Amino acid sequence: MSKAIYIATSDHNSGKSIITLGLMSILIGKTAKVGYFRPIIEDFVDGEVDNHIETVLSYFNLDIHFEDAYAITKSRLIKKKNKGKIGEVLDLIIEKYKKLEERFDFVLVEGTSFTGEGTSIELDLNVLIAKNLGIPTIIVGSGVGKTLEELLDSLYLVYDSFKLKEVEVLSVFANKVQPENIELVTNSLQKTLPSNVLINTIPLISSLNNPTMQEIVNELNAKVLFGENYLNNEIGHYSVGAMQLHNYLVHLHDNALVITPGDRSDIILGALQANESANYPTISGIILTGNIVPEESILKLIEGLSAIVPIIAVDGGTYHITNKIGSIKSEIYANNTHKIETSITTFEKYVDNDALSERLITFQAEGMTPKMFQYNMVKRAKQHRKHIVLPEGNDDRIITAAARLLDMDVVDISIIGDKKQIENKVVELGITLDFSKVNIINPIESEFYEDYANTYYELRKAKNVSITMARDLMEDVSYFGTMMVYKGHADGMVSGAAHTTQHTILPALQFIKTKPNSSVVSSVFFMCLEDRVSVFGDCAINPNPTAEQLAEIAISSAESSLAFGIEPKIAMLSYSSGSSGKGDEVDKVRTATAIVKEKRPDLKIEGPIQYDAAVDLSVGKSKMPDSEVAGQASVLIFPDLNTGNNTYKAVQRETGALAIGPMLQGLNKPVNDLSRGCTVDDIINTVVITAIQAQGM
Repeated sequence: MSKAIYIATSDHNSGKSIITLGLMSILIGKTAKVGYFRPIIEDFVDGEVDNHIETVLSYFNLDIHFEDAYAITKSRLIKKKNKGKIGEVLDLIIEKYKKLEERFDFVLVEGTSFTGEGTSIELDLNVLIAKNLGIPTIIVGSGVGKTLEELLDSLYLVYDSFKLKEVEVLSVFANKVQPENIELVTNSLQKTLPSNVLINTIPLISSLNNPTMQEIVNELNAKVLFGENYLNNEIGHYSVGAMQLHNYLVHLHDNALVITPGDRSDIILGALQANESANYPTISGIILTGNIVPEESILKLIEGLSAIVPIIAVDGGTYHITNKIGSIKSEIYANNTHKIETSITTFEKYVDNDALSERLITFQAEGMTPKMFQYNMVKRAKQHRKHIVLPEGNDDRIITAAARLLDMDVVDISIIGDKKQIENKVVELGITLDFSKVNIINPIESEFYEDYANTYYELRKAKNVSITMARDLMEDVSYFGTMMVYKGHADGMVSGAAHTTQHTILPALQFIKTKPNSSVVSSVFFMCLEDRVSVFGDCAINPNPTAEQLAEIAISSAESSLAFGIEPKIAMLSYSSGSSGKGDEVDKVRTATAIVKEKRPDLKIEGPIQYDAAVDLSVGKSKMPDSEVAGQASVLIFPDLNTGNNTYKAVQRETGALAIGPMLQGLNKPVNDLSRGCTVDDIINTVVITAIQAQGM
């Protein structure tokens, strides 16, 4: 079940507030606890809060602090983008969203409003955020000032932008449509968009678009002279009182705002009298321009009237003030319950609430984005903290990664090496490493050295290993680190930054050994592509596996996929798809597929299948239309090491994908191998996956 919905707009002033308020009202009636989140908000003055967040939190009485309801302001976002740090912004958004997701049954996420600087990037950014949060979308567009064709085009553009990135669009709202055009707009959208997209059309409600006296006060920085309790009065019409009173009175309309210089006491008093008269419309308020306040006798007269409307004084001439009022876009404030309730009532009247709530609550999200995958990894590692040993303490990258891992507070760490040398390295690198939180071990000086040597001797004496040989091997950092894992003094080991794969895993094969149901140690990479995470195996260990080994690699990879939150859909790769190919290599893949189906009929698997048919939906459906894997494979099993290793590197280099791994499969305890060309980030990611592996052992 989806736990959230993302509200996106096609343009500025779309009126998405009515959608937010209406959806909140529906959700609160359907689920026990509903949360609210805005990834990006407009800048606000220190000491104040974002009006829209305050409105939703206060009206629905949500147990969320203001600081937890948003991630970043627009100005900070633009600075981050200009420095090429959008990734950091996404990390922050995901982190804050996930905290709300943990607390609430459902979270309503509201996108940006297309205002001010940076509007050109907003559509792409909203798509990116929804994609990385892994939640479906509702699109809102305004019909104001648009022809039917322009409205349809703008909504379809946004719809297409989300669908191109495989973000599901549940519903499209055409908002602020002229009442007589509702049916026309609804029918046109239903013809334009797929049938599974719910279409809703909401008319323009003038009272929701009319600013209140409070908004006039805020926008003009006005001083309230009278009627402070009536600032929620809505303004339906405004006019300038610059003529004789008897002429001006005929220009008054319902909910009129009177704009007049502060020394025109005749207009002021006449407007107030008209407000009380049954023969004239009511007025919403009076603006006194020119920073002129009526004389004391007039003020005293106004105070004695039985009916008071807001009277405010502003700087600026009448012409300037009138233009500013005309540009004010109405908002909904927390204390304006009339507008809030009108929004909810309108939503309920024009929207098929049952159909929409059904789609919201039953929607099943598919796939996982790289950012969400990495966030979930770190979160899981922190939940059940593990102890990881890093044997290569003489490598700068290992020391830097250890410092960052300690800052992240994700694992406990032991480093094998000389403490004095590591201290000098820390100074040279200019990093901060809290030595009170890391265990630095020199094997020959360790209190466990003799015990480890004796243990190795007992385990390997049948292989003609002497106690002297055992002592010599325990001085080797890979053997010592592996023995720490074997003895339970560490939960896992990560090595290989300065050693070969064989040097890293040979000790593990000698005495940690494989699991009872495993006959082969294999590896997977988690390939973090732009919009999904795929599992590639085996790309690091087995040069030319047999059909039986290939089947075991596929099963192990599927289990690894599940363990890391990715639904396994296994593609057994070859140079042909289906039954058409001939030759020993394709027959091996075909046999391996059959073995998996026999051993694990619960797994979704297809093979042999070509790479393009496995990952491209259109190619997959054309070549294998009845397959539940073709075009959507998440676990890709390569027929040999040559194919797997070259393919993962080609994908990594050509697409910029992040390759996390290799993660070894089949051992009794987790030992993982790094590439000698690894980066600090590679080390951190491998330590995190090793910690998660250890949780399941």
